[in-house]
Amino acid sequence: MNHGHPPRLPGCSVLPPMNPRPATANNSKAEKSKRTETTSNRFRELNSFVDCSLIDLSRAEALTWLVLWRDTKQGGTVRTSSVDIARRIGTSRRAVTNAVAGLRKRGLLRLIHQGGINRGMSVYRVSPLAKLNE
Repeated sequence: MNHGHPPRLPGCSVLPPMNPRPATANNSKAEKSKRTETTSNRFRELNSFVDCSLIDLSRAEALTWLVLWRDTKQGGTVRTSSVDIARRIGTSRRAVTNAVAGLRKRGLLRLIHQGGINRGMSVYRVSPLAKLNE
């Protein structure tokens, strides 16, 4: 029973903030303006993805892209394991591996560092719009 609360997925009672920042009392106008611009750019990227790239993707590809985009750090790269992505989107690691390959083929994801055993996680750069053969 939800008792008036919205339904939640198991293990997702609280989602982490996209860009956790400690609260400070001395936020300057420049800092606020920069945060507003960053937020605006993030929504612009998401809108571009939904409007132009989402239509041709499988469910696993779309959800994998969304998880990677959400985990993207300030430098524009993302480092998230395929096992973690699979757990978060409710699919197998193999499906995520195939989704990553499909996203790379479409130019929505670029491999920066190939991870593996004793090499750590792979590092990617996420793009909202498909690019022809980089």
